[in-house]
Amino acid sequence: MKKIAIVNCGTGNLLSVQKALAHLGVEGNITTDRETITSADSVILPGVGAWDPAISYLRQNGLEEALHGFVKTGKPFLGICLGAQLLHETSEEGKQKGLGWIPGEVKLFKPKDVAMKVPHMGWNSLQMKNDSPLFQHVPEGAYTYFVHSYYFTPKNPSNVTTSTTYDVEFASS
Repeated sequence: MKKIAIVNCGTGNLLSVQKALAHLGVEGNITTDRETITSADSVILPGVGAWDPAISYLRQNGLEEALHGFVKTGKPFLGICLGAQLLHETSEEGKQKGLGWIPGEVKLFKPKDVAMKVPHMGWNSLQMKNDSPLFQHVPEGAYTYFVHSYYFTPKNPSNVTTSTTYDVEFASS
């Protein structure tokens, strides 16, 4: 059986990711153990929370190095929500540097239309930008649910798998 490590970065969303994997018949282990991370077959970095506390937690617990080592193996890695944002260099939400694996920054929604509220909450469609095995069975225009105040802006368009529009077009994966 494949070993999936769900990395605890001191934020929420861990159990929902574990339950989603269980629903698919896959076991995911929530961990802060560096060896478990580096020896996993795949890693998920979820997160509901704030930039600085999450990146601080990773660094204070030696997890940043373990994640860097894992990513160098080329095995599957998935960042969800704040976990995906942390892959970038900087964020308007925090003062600390991110993991820096994806050149770009995380920005705060600043809608021009007052009817568009922040945080962005609700169903929005995905526009496919680049192929990814993660989305091979997801149709163009599929809807997904969002709850976020920040979005990432990769410098390289090839790093964007899907985009979504909420006042601005942003990289949703």
